[in-house]
Amino acid sequence: MSSITLKIAPETAEQNEAVEWLGARAFGPGRFARAAFRLREGVGHERAFSFTAVLEDGNGGHVLAGSVRLTRILIGDNPALMLGPLVVSPHFKNLGIGRELMNRSLRMVRLAGERFVFLVGDEPYYRKFGFKALPVGRIILPGPADPARMLYCEMQAGALSDYSGMARRFVQ
Repeated sequence: MSSITLKIAPETAEQNEAVEWLGARAFGPGRFARAAFRLREGVGHERAFSFTAVLEDGNGGHVLAGSVRLTRILIGDNPALMLGPLVVSPHFKNLGIGRELMNRSLRMVRLAGERFVFLVGDEPYYRKFGFKALPVGRIILPGPADPARMLYCEMQAGALSDYSGMARRFVQ
């Protein structure tokens, strides 16, 4: 009998289709209408900060268990990162996979000297990673979003003071 190991690694181009499928399964077609999706639409994610979680059985078998992506956006005129989607297969929920993905991704963001990460998500979950509720109206999304779910994490102390206004795609 072989043991199963969890491997967290940078997302590869070869995993793109599987990661997209996992997101579609987790969030359904309604994801296309979300403001966060609109900011990511047509813009590639930052591979340096995007990771997958793969379960390996030691015999060459493996399965994609989760992923996290970060996308470069602009808030006002300042570049920031938007986290999401963070997705874990329903078969592997509550095993700490999301936590491992978040920890790896945010560690790389900090090491790279990034200043600010924004997301739309559940504050009770993301608070353990340093995310806080954004002051209402500080950042405006290109579509409806529950203000209570708009969260931020300063990668550098005081960074929030530089971020306000309309969030939009970062196109190079």
